[in-house]
Amino acid sequence: MTTYTARPVDPRVLKGLRSTDDAGRELVPVTDEEGGAPLRCCLRRSAAGERIALVSYAPLRRWAARTGADPGAYDEQGPVFIHAEECPGPNGDDLPGLPFADAHRTVRRYSAEGHILGGRLVEDAGDFEAAFEAAFAEAFADPEVALVHVRAVEYGCFLYEVRRP
Repeated sequence: MTTYTARPVDPRVLKGLRSTDDAGRELVPVTDEEGGAPLRCCLRRSAAGERIALVSYAPLRRWAARTGADPGAYDEQGPVFIHAEECPGPNGDDLPGLPFADAHRTVRRYSAEGHILGGRLVEDAGDFEAAFEAAFAEAFADPEVALVHVRAVEYGCFLYEVRRP
């Protein structure tokens, strides 16, 4: 059973990203001919023919702005896929358990100040969901950890945030 919940990019943030992304670039929609892009707006993979966009997103910067944290040099921005137009999010109001948990990922830990406290590579030990559960439990066993980011190993892209249960 999944104890932790992935958080998609907030709909209000998405609205802004669809105008100008965190690098100051305007949205450039494309038709995804093949499908399979990891969409951070609804935490699922795109279907062939959907209109998507690759935008620059600074998740820690946006979290810090809400919480008053100062991530300093840990602030970073990177590419994420989103629907080019507004979407209903993950299954309407239901947030998925652990999307994109089908490959090696990193679980990066952050303090309440927005500083990296370490991380862990999540590898397939026969059960990715169990491996993620263990990585999150290990991260949140440290009282200094305020949140974690799940990132792709291959490109380092932000996939989603997980907070304390």
